[in-house]
Amino acid sequence: MRAVVLAYHDVGCAGLGALLDGGDEVVAVYTHADDPAEGRWFRSVAELARSRGVPRVSLEDVNAETSVAAIRGLAPDILFSFYYRRLVRPELLAIPRLGALNLHGSWLPRYRGRSPVNWVLVHGETATGVTLHYMSEKPDAGDIVAQREVPIGFRDTALDLHRKIVREARLLLDETLPGIRRGASERRPQDLARGSYFGARRPEDGRIDWSRPAVEIYNLVRAVTRPWPGAFTEAAGRRFYVWQAWPVESPGVPTPGRVRSERGRLLVETGAGLLEIRRGQLAGDIERAGAELACLGISELR
Repeated sequence: MRAVVLAYHDVGCAGLGALLDGGDEVVAVYTHADDPAEGRWFRSVAELARSRGVPRVSLEDVNAETSVAAIRGLAPDILFSFYYRRLVRPELLAIPRLGALNLHGSWLPRYRGRSPVNWVLVHGETATGVTLHYMSEKPDAGDIVAQREVPIGFRDTALDLHRKIVREARLLLDETLPGIRRGASERRPQDLARGSYFGARRPEDGRIDWSRPAVEIYNLVRAVTRPWPGAFTEAAGRRFYVWQAWPVESPGVPTPGRVRSERGRLLVETGAGLLEIRRGQLAGDIERAGAELACLGISELR
């Protein structure tokens, strides 16, 4: 197949690698310039494409008139989007004769939209998936080609789950690309009424509400811990980041946000149960383990 690839991040590298290793002719790759504020902890699609001899690697917006004209001139058989961050215009989707496919990091139609790895953890899901689907004007709404389920462990952080998604994405592509090359891929319409849609998460969404149950707060912490911006609260007027925590059952009537230091552990009362803070950091200070934090004299988080 002659393929145009829109890709970014580790999943983008997995998708591009699957095509190149399978012998497909990747005639162009469109990717994003890295955002210095984001901090790049993932592989570079641009570097992979150049190292594998892809003839055209562009940071230009794929929806720009020059990009659309260039892609039309390349006459691709198919277009793939692997964690590309922009919606693709209908006139571009209409160019490849075999259509345009997107790889999404959830079990569609659930968790359509942005940041699915983070959202599934925030909501305490025990499984998610990767989905290869045809692209349409509406985001993550086209016919499904194939899916692979991804289990979520109670200790998994967003980075743990991200790595599982990358692994399963490559396996999914290795399974389905032969059929796509033959023009024999499955198409199963989505029932969007049975799904859900979520927007991108912002750093401010990491603020902890201590009136929520400890398990919910724990889920937030593991959903946004490093390399994401982190869950946070306030301690004596300073921002306090919670990087690692664990929920603890506790009887009695709590005072949400009140801190207990017991046997070298920093415990915080929540709306239901206690949250043990195992690693945290006051703004401007170094990251510390729970035993060190318990010695700082913090009495309340809010």
